[in-house]
Amino acid sequence: MPLTTSQKQEIIKKFQTVKGDTGSPEVQIALLTTRIEKLTDHLKAHSHDVHSRRGLLSMIAKRRRLLNFLLKVDKARSSEITKKVGLKD
Repeated sequence: MPLTTSQKQEIIKKFQTVKGDTGSPEVQIALLTTRIEKLTDHLKAHSHDVHSRRGLLSMIAKRRRLLNFLLKVDKARSSEITKKVGLKD
């Protein structure tokens, strides 16, 4: 369920703040959201996969921490990434 290199590069290009940006909160949130969506689909088919569910919960928690950080730093950027990715406020 990992993202391919081309998928990752496409997401990074779409959400980077400046050219060459790979570690900004926006990029990290977008990458985590994509991984979360893929893993959610996997868990719908394999409901007894407890180890993957644990990984999913840790990814959700990490995304939440990044969103909270971004909210403290810049509310406008936080709301923009939330809308782009398709999350609730």
